[in-house]
This record gives sequence, C-alpha cells and structure tokens, in this order.
Amino acid sequence: MAAADRHGRGLWRRCQQLVSDAPLPVPFEITGFLRALSVQLDRPIELIPLPAGVRAPCGLLVSTDRADYIGFPTDTTPLHQQHIVLHEVGHLLCGHRGGLAAADDATAGPLFPHLSGELIRRVLGRTVYSEVQEQEAELFASLALHRTSRARPASPAGRARQADRLGSIFDRPARWGSCP
Repeated sequence: MAAADRHGRGLWRRCQQLVSDAPLPVPFEITGFLRALSVQLDRPIELIPLPAGVRAPCGLLVSTDRADYIGFPTDTTPLHQQHIVLHEVGHLLCGHRGGLAAADDATAGPLFPHLSGELIRRVLGRTVYSEVQEQEAELFASLALHRTSRARPASPAGRARQADRLGSIFDRPARWGSCP
C-alpha cells in the first residue's frame, strides 16, 4: 500500500473519530454546538462575524490564553457559514498550529476591537496552515455536516416536500405511488 493511501486512510479515520466525539446536536444549530463544545473543552469559543468587504481569509481561528475566536463571513449563505465555522473547529480540535504569515493591522483591528494590538499581531501572525492541516480541517467540516444532515428527523410533511422536489428533478409525478 502506498504511503499516500495509508496517510489518507489515517486522516479519514482521525476525522471520523473527531466527528463521532464532537457534541453535534440534532437538529444541528451552530451556536448550540459551540456552547456544548466550549463546555467539553472547558474554554470559551466566540463567533466573530466578519463584515462584507473585510480583507480577511474566508474563516479565521484565533486562539488566545482566554478563549478561541472563530471569524466567519457574513456575506455568504448560512450553509456556507456553517461549513466555514466547522472548518475552523476542525483546526481547533486537530490541534493545528499555523505557520508564520504577516498580520494586517488594518484588517485585524476592526475584527477584534476587544483584543490588544500586540495580542492580535501575535496570534494572527500564525494563520497559515499546511496543506495536510487544511485537508484535515476540510474533511472534519464535511463529515460533521454530513452527520448532522443524516441525523435530522424527517417529518411526513418534510418527506412529502423532498418527494415533490425529486419528482420535479426527475420529471416524475409529484406524489409517489401514482404512475402516469
């Protein structure tokens, strides 16, 4: 077996275990999940909305001695926001530590007004992750969203709506059981 295959399987197993251990609520709700995760980790996790037009990465994880801060863009869909937050949680749970990158004071100051400039420069100077770390965080987010979507209880009305959508996709009658 090639080393890349073994590494990929190990990455997959690790992410599956992290998702299995994560306190993902059903139905899924991001703030409830972060509250439960804060209790599990015994430290605060705060969401920081990143306003449209701010020059920043898609998502952002800033860990300080006091708390973990997750920045997410406000100018995207709720599902994309959830994925971005879960990606950053993936970095957190995997224990990733970023490499060195230049922190932009003009960007960081407005995002974290309650943190000192020195602290912002120190933590934002560590925002570049390796390719493997990015893959791991992305896989964690995808597996977590998949798990929460599969765990949702479907009501009869929800199943009927799904059937109607599938019927329109496949050009079939809206109600199952009635054939043309």
